Parts: sequence; structure tokens; C-alpha cells
Amino acid sequence: MPKVLYFSLDYTPHDHRFLRALAADEEYQPYYLRLQRGPRALETRPVPTGVTVVDWIGGRGPFQWSRLPLYTDGLRRVLREVQPDLVHAGPVQPVAFIAAWVEARPLVVMSWGSDILRAPSRSVFTRAITRFVLRRADVFLADNRVVARKARELGLPRSTPLAVFPWGVDLEQFSPDPALGERLRSLLGWQDAFIVLHTRSWEPIYGVDVVARAFVQAARREPRLRLFMLGGGSQEAQIREILEQGGVLERVHFAGQVSQDDLPNIYRAADLYVSASYSDGSSVSLMEALASGVPVLVSDIPSNREWVTPGREGELFPPGDAEALAAAILRFARQSRRALQAMRRNARLRAEAQADWSRNVQRLWEAYRWALSLAPRPRPARS
Repeated sequence: MPKVLYFSLDYTPHDHRFLRALAADEEYQPYYLRLQRGPRALETRPVPTGVTVVDWIGGRGPFQWSRLPLYTDGLRRVLREVQPDLVHAGPVQPVAFIAAWVEARPLVVMSWGSDILRAPSRSVFTRAITRFVLRRADVFLADNRVVARKARELGLPRSTPLAVFPWGVDLEQFSPDPALGERLRSLLGWQDAFIVLHTRSWEPIYGVDVVARAFVQAARREPRLRLFMLGGGSQEAQIREILEQGGVLERVHFAGQVSQDDLPNIYRAADLYVSASYSDGSSVSLMEALASGVPVLVSDIPSNREWVTPGREGELFPPGDAEALAAAILRFARQSRRALQAMRRNARLRAEAQADWSRNVQRLWEAYRWALSLAPRPRPARS
């Protein structure tokens, strides 16, 4: 049974999804290596049974570039001890870079979206290490066509196999259920409200301030509007200030971090999902909303266009444009029940067609088989 070393930045719901799939599949023996332990727990569920957690120098605090020699020495030691048949590493910076630097083979590099779409433009250094990783990947995984094209532009050789698949969601866990949604609305006292849901981290890349400003504008004109916000982040003080100064703080519910068990009913209670992200791969939260039958209103960026046809599953708005977002929220709030129901049906159909994790994960196993079948080849010279 081939040993797979799954090497990731932190422990997130996405990592749990991949590790659970590896543990459930009888073809591979999974090992999990965590590079950092961030200041905020991103996933509270334990590592799935059947996955061996590797104890090493990393995974004990935030990643630091100054500790790179310790990480590389530590990874070499892990490779000697575990002797994996395949290393699955991502995001590109810094995780796959460390794996590429120590010449882990065969190396399956998995992009997490922004590591390809945004990070390489931040500095010459980041672009250089991105190109370094792409030239040394044996197989590359992208969650949408936008990321795949950008990886090729950045230097992924045409000869390197590339698998494109959205990570997807559990279509049974995330599914429409109006009765469960109504129960949560009743608990909030929002039975007759129009609920806007935001689930992204409160960080600049996700345009959370744009959502807050837009909600202030729209809520002043539509008394039924309510905003349900999950998570938190570095912009928390700024977001709360925008909402408080706008006089709408009492119409916002801050849920903080919620469990994966509670998340589906939050989607079911929503009338509209909103994301103002400036960059994304195939957003899992967008897929969760679609699978739950929630109309979506998201920024007009290339990756979102792969999921939303305006007028069918929802709408797109110009990134960073709070006024356009406010106007769109009002249009949704004033839509007829029939029009919203049609969007709900279309959202679910889109998820069933493109976001079925049980089907999409087969592309991962195919990528693994590619990597394991490759004949050893010399590494390109470091540059």
C-alpha cells in the first residue's frame, strides 16, 4: 500500500476533507505533516482515524522564514523515517517550496488559489520561489481553470501533468432543508427578515469591509435586511466600527467560529450568500451555499464566473464596489418569491453538476496514480 505524506500549512476544514478521503480510501496509507499552528484554531475536529500524524519540528507555532533551515532539515528526517511513496504538498508558498527544496519525489503540488493568483505578484522573491516549485512538481493540482492557466504562465512545464478539479462539498451534508432553516430563523427572531450570509474570514483579501459598507447602505433602505456573519480576523475592529457608525449593529448577528455540524443549517436559514473576495480559487463556501440552494451574490472575478451565471444562480458585482453591492442586495430582497425559488433550484443544480466531492475526489486519485507511475527524472538546476 503506497504511503502518502500529506504536507499542509495548518489544519483547516479543507485539510480534514482531504485527510478523511485518504483515510477512507483503502489504496493509500496516509501520513499528515503540519507546517504551522496558527494563533486561531481553524478546524476543531480531530485528525481522521487512520491518518498517522507525524511529529516534527514544525506544527508548533506560526511559520517563520527565518526557521527555514530547521524545516528543511526536519523534512529530510521525516522523509528518511516515513519513506513515503508520494508527497502531496500545498499551498505553493511556503509548503510546496520546502518539499521541492529537499527534492521530495514524486511531488504532487496542490494550489490553494491565491498562492498562484496573487502571491507571485507581491515580490520578486515570492515569484521566484513559485517558479522554482512549479518547475519541480511532478503533478500539479488546480481547483479551477483560472489557477491552471496562471500556473502555466508562471512556469509550470507543458510536460507536467495537471489535474483540474474543484475540491467540492458533501452534497448530502449541504442540502436544502427549509424546515431546519426556519428553526434557526425563529431562534434569531428573524422569521420575516431577509437574511444575508457572509462566511469569509475578516481579512483584506475577502473585501469584508465592502460587505459591511454595502449592508449599511442597503439596510437603511430595506427594514427587513439582516446580516449573519461567521468567523473573524484582523479587520474585526474596523468591520464593527463600520456597522456601528452606520446604525445597523443591532441587525447583525456575529456567530464567530461555528462547527461543521452547525454550518449547514446556517446556510439553510439564509436568503442570500455574499462574498466580496478580490481573489479566489473555487471557493468552498460558495459551493456550500450553492449546494444548500442559496442564491449567491459574489464579486466578478474569473474563478467566480465558473460558478455563477448572472440571473440563474445569482449575480456578480464589481470587486470593491460597495454601492453596486448594496444595490444588488436590495434587488434580491425585493425579488418575487418565484424568482428566488428559481435561483435556489438553479444553485442546487449547479452544485450537483460541478461540486460533488465524492465525484471530484476521483481526480485526486488519478493524479496520485500519475505521480506514482512516473519514471524518475533528473531535477532541473536550481535557479
